[in-house]
Parts: sequence; C-alpha cells; structure tokens
Amino acid sequence: MLDGVFKTADSEDGGTLLPLDMMSLLKTLFPLPRSLTGDGVRATLQALKKHIPLDIHEVATGTKVFDWDVPREWNIRGATIKTLDGRVLVDFADSNLHVVGYSVPVRGTFTREQLAAHIHTLPDQPDAIPYRTSYYAENWGFCLPHSLWQTMQDEAYEVEIDSELADGALTYGEFLIPGETEQEILISVHICHPSLANDNLSGITVATALVRHFLAQPKPRFGIRFLFLPATIGAITWLAQNEDHLDRIVHGLVLTCIGDDGPFHYKKTVNGAVVDLATEHVLRHSGHAFETLEFSPYGYDERQYGSPGIALPVGCLMRAIHGTFPEYHTSLDNCDFVTSEALGQSFRLLVDLIDLLQRNVTYRRVDGRGEPQLGRRGLYRAIAGQKEAGGASQMDLLWILNQCDGNRSLLDIAERAKAPFSRIRAAAELCLNAELITEVRP
Repeated sequence: MLDGVFKTADSEDGGTLLPLDMMSLLKTLFPLPRSLTGDGVRATLQALKKHIPLDIHEVATGTKVFDWDVPREWNIRGATIKTLDGRVLVDFADSNLHVVGYSVPVRGTFTREQLAAHIHTLPDQPDAIPYRTSYYAENWGFCLPHSLWQTMQDEAYEVEIDSELADGALTYGEFLIPGETEQEILISVHICHPSLANDNLSGITVATALVRHFLAQPKPRFGIRFLFLPATIGAITWLAQNEDHLDRIVHGLVLTCIGDDGPFHYKKTVNGAVVDLATEHVLRHSGHAFETLEFSPYGYDERQYGSPGIALPVGCLMRAIHGTFPEYHTSLDNCDFVTSEALGQSFRLLVDLIDLLQRNVTYRRVDGRGEPQLGRRGLYRAIAGQKEAGGASQMDLLWILNQCDGNRSLLDIAERAKAPFSRIRAAAELCLNAELITEVRP
C-alpha cells in the first residue's frame, strides 16, 4: 500500500485505482486447477496479487488446528482415459472438473466394469460434468458427461492420473485495510473450487473489487479484513491461528454465488447481530428481490465462524443458494452463467452495506429539552438543498432530533423511520454541523 492506494500497472496516473473488470478477472481465474491445497491455489492468489496487495500464508501439513490437522498437499499434472488404441476420450486438460479432487495417482489398464466404480456422472443432466472431491479418504475417480459414458462400451481402457499427494502446505491469502480503531469487518471467500464460476469465482472477484474500492477511500472507522481461503479447513486454520484476536471482528460476511441473475439471499448470523439488520436494511432499499434465511450449521464458512466457542457475527450473502440451482457443482456453472451486470449489482450492494456498517454511529442531543429552533440555524435551507440531491428530508431531520438519545444507532433510527440509511445519515450530518448532536463514544 502506498499512501493508502495500491499502485498497479493498470493505474493510469500511477496512483488512482481504476474499477476492476470483474468479468475479465473471473475468466482469467476460471481454468486454474484449484483445490484445498496446491499450486492451483498459489497461482490463483498470485493472479489476485496483480490487482490487490495480498499477504500469502503457508501452513505446513500436519499443523494442529482445533480438532483438525492441515492435510497433505495435492497437485495434479494431467489425467486421461484412452481407448486401447490410444484415442483420448477424457482429458483433464479440457476441464479440471474431469478428475475427482485429491485423486491419488493411478496408471494402468482397467476393464469397463472396474472403471465404472470410479466414474461419476449426472444421468439427469447428461451433458454436464459433475464436481466431486475425496479430500479425506484416499481414492481416485473421473467425472464426465453421462452421455459420453454411455458411448464408452469397450471392454477395457487405459487410465492415468498424474497426481501427487505429499507433505506440503495449506495456502491462503489475507489483507487488512487498517481502520481508525482495532475493530474489524471480516469479508471471507473460499478459493478451493476449480472451474466453477458462480461458486465461487464470483465471490473472489467481487471481494477483489471491494479491496480496490476501499483502498482508494479515506481511512475507514473499522478495519476491513479480507480472507481468501480453502473452504472449511482454511477457515478453521485461520481461526485457530488468530484465536487471540477474534474479538476484533464486529461484523462479517461470507460471499458466495453472487454472480448469477437471481434474487439475493442473506443467511443470518448464529446468534443475531447488527450485520443481520444492516444487510436486510440495504437489501430492502436496494430495489432488488431478496429473501433472508435463518442460520443453519450447513452451508459455507459462516458455520465455522459461528461455531461454539467462536460465535463471530458473520452472515452469508448469496444470490443462488448452494445445492438448489441446476448449475451447482457442475460444468454448467461456467462463465456464461455469471453476468457482468450481476457482479456489478453485488459489488454496489456490498459497498453500500460496508459503508453503512462503517457509518452506523450513535448520537445524542446536546440539549434534548424540546425540539430545537431550526430556522435560525439555516437547517430548512440546508434540507432544501439536500432534498434536491436525494438527501435528507424534513421528516428525516425530525426523526434524528427525536431519536438521538445516546442509545439508538443511526440504523435503529432508519429502521424505525422506514427511511434509507443514507438519508438518515445525511440528516445526522446536518445536525452534527449545527452542533445539535454529538457522537457517543463507547
């Protein structure tokens, strides 16, 4: 970071960040062979480092992280299924979904019956390749379209998976935009899925765009910590290694499946938190269709951040819900399934949400005895100017003057007034400038 701005080759003046082309970044990352560990994850993080500053951590195989151990590292160079006369039918080079994640190396001739035990298809989606893994049980397998498997009627095939499962490290990326306080907002995305555009390259690209956006803004009230982790074991590893500092996290979001054109879905935190109210507020005033979901211990890493003894206020923002759309965990979740418009909508919604969390201050009236005289302070003229710009109205001002008792936050007031947070915040700024209210410090 240089003077609060990360300077990159795509900065026209060498100092101001341009908006990130999220779709272009997504397409660049799409073919990289990501998994829980390995060089595909490293290549992904190095690609992100071209756009944002990122601290890359390596945690050695066997490291104890709560009830888990960091697994062995997996890398793959290639894999094929061939006919006995050498014709290639399935090739990892064509799609990195073709091989079950963490497949052990194998090479030999297998009868069709033997091979069938290691073949995964989707009969209900005959032209799609499924995504399958075998992280914690040594096995091997291929994933292919059911329509292709039905044509493979030879008695035997040549099979090769050129992979390696050995001691190494788990790799993850992290970056903190420091704030005025030690308290932090956590943004977490998973980076272990291979060529799946919505789940979760959409989260990765939007999070990267958010880093660039907030780096170019004035220093925030809360720090913003971004994590790019393999799912489950990555979050558990980060939590175990940062247990002494978890109380700094005051708000958090897991981002996933936010690149499709469907309605937004927000899954609440484990115990209820301000981020729940804030997210629902922003969604309600966004103009987008949305639904809120209660917490469940099934899903993405919000369940790790919300586990007993941790219980961080971290929710999950999605558009399509995992496991409920036909493209989920198949080759149909490709770059055509994600749209630039949807990525942009998700980005703008998150900018508004993070801004709200940063600006959700509590004020009290300097003199709360009765309604203050507004005319002589020029507040009616100020409101007229604000209203023309879509800012505060007279009612917003009256709500602020009535509700700023030192206990209610601006979000509380916005909810009660049924007004967008931005208008209530604008009204508070007018009152603050007129010395009618003062901030309540914790």
